[in-house]
Amino acid sequence: MKYDVIIGLEIHAELKTKSKMFCACDNNAEGQTPNTTVCPICLGHPGTLPVPNKTAIDWTILTGLALHCQINRLSKFDRKNYFYPDLPKGYQISQYDQPFAYNGYLEIDSDKIAITRIHLEEDTGKSAHFKDQGHTLIDFNRAGTPLMELVTEPVIKDAATAKKFCQAYQQILRYLEISNADMEKGEMRCEANVSVQRAGSWKYENGLILPKRGGWLFGGKYKLSPKVEVKNINSFRAVEKAINFEIERQTVLLEKGEKVTAETRGWDENKGRTIGQRAKETSADYRYFPEPDIPPLTISEDWLARLQGELPELPAAKKQRFIDEYRFSPEITAILTSDKKLASWTEEVISELDAWIEANGDSETRQEKHLAKTAGNWITGELLKHLNAHNQKISDLKITAENFAKLICLVYQNKVNSSAGQKILEVMYEHGGDPEHIMADLGLEQLDNTAELETVVKNILANSPDQVAQYKQGKTNVLQFLLGKVMADTKGKANPKIVKELLENILADKK
Repeated sequence: MKYDVIIGLEIHAELKTKSKMFCACDNNAEGQTPNTTVCPICLGHPGTLPVPNKTAIDWTILTGLALHCQINRLSKFDRKNYFYPDLPKGYQISQYDQPFAYNGYLEIDSDKIAITRIHLEEDTGKSAHFKDQGHTLIDFNRAGTPLMELVTEPVIKDAATAKKFCQAYQQILRYLEISNADMEKGEMRCEANVSVQRAGSWKYENGLILPKRGGWLFGGKYKLSPKVEVKNINSFRAVEKAINFEIERQTVLLEKGEKVTAETRGWDENKGRTIGQRAKETSADYRYFPEPDIPPLTISEDWLARLQGELPELPAAKKQRFIDEYRFSPEITAILTSDKKLASWTEEVISELDAWIEANGDSETRQEKHLAKTAGNWITGELLKHLNAHNQKISDLKITAENFAKLICLVYQNKVNSSAGQKILEVMYEHGGDPEHIMADLGLEQLDNTAELETVVKNILANSPDQVAQYKQGKTNVLQFLLGKVMADTKGKANPKIVKELLENILADKK
């Protein structure tokens, strides 16, 4: 039997404001002693009053604008009532029917994934379970952290698209510089709502998945197979694996004629499977009502205009500009724009190259000789190889954009060959410094003297009679062997282009 997969995502992101959502406590709990960045407000003591963090509200609206959302001009906070040991008030201040942003989209592979809403709430504390000691300890440092939640429409059809959506959303959050969105640290948490329906048994109408004739028939009524919420997903890889597992699990149940239970399940990375946790709650279970201690918020035209002016160039626009302006390939562009700081540093390098071109009176060099493309290839190839090997970011780099551009120019001018350039880059990576000085100190300047190289070439040929004979017999690939011998003899300093021409000319005379 053919089935359709219906996926909706709920993604929480911790905002990196200086203070918490409703109090003045330090919002950076990383590495802090448990229960030290707390106060009576975030601990939910009676009689305390919350004061909303305006920066967190700004950033939520900014995210909505970045994702083509409509902005509610009148918004409010609500109380979401439920009990967890790490929720000190016994309720969470969240948003229900008037979120800050709604009705947006994020484009994935030319498909616009609809976004239902983006709202703002407060995070809970953390529970630490010690099974061997038979007790649980609670750290409230995270309680009250601004937590922004994005909810998609149930329009995602496969796990790969869900994973790409999460990755693209994380990149936007980092470009906006409002969240580190590190999934492994819990700064971004994804929950997937997954259901498997008989093909043709449902329709999507006004944001709802509804049953139709020909679907599942229960008690004389057409009904949908229930959806399952999957939690505890802490990596992009796990997003894809968890959704695929749940699709397979539900499909097997339906094939057996068994019912799928509407429930919340957790993802167990070690076992590679979802585990049942509890029956799934509905909005009625949370008994939402307007937060009485915070009045509704009016988003004025001036407020909205200010935030629209603060929108940076977003990843999709930057990718297209890098392709159009610098002639980077889509693959190179994807790497260079994956990180905002890397993209900015790349543009600094290109700016330095432009200055060099102008100073050398060759305004067409970048277009004709693809100097910017050369820089892009070196950044994504050689430079990132060093950064990745040391698990470092571009912000940790000791190499200035100016000096990296100088290295590219040395390679472009054939003052050093690629091998020597890589040696210079190694020194620059470890210690920084000017590539021209490093080239001189290491004696790596390329040897271009034709007369001097001709002597070396003739000497190599005289000592390689077997290879010369093979070349005369038509085995031209032996030329690479001879070129390598010359490069080794000159310690990599010989200009390979000149050496190749000399080898071909001298060998031709010997025929």
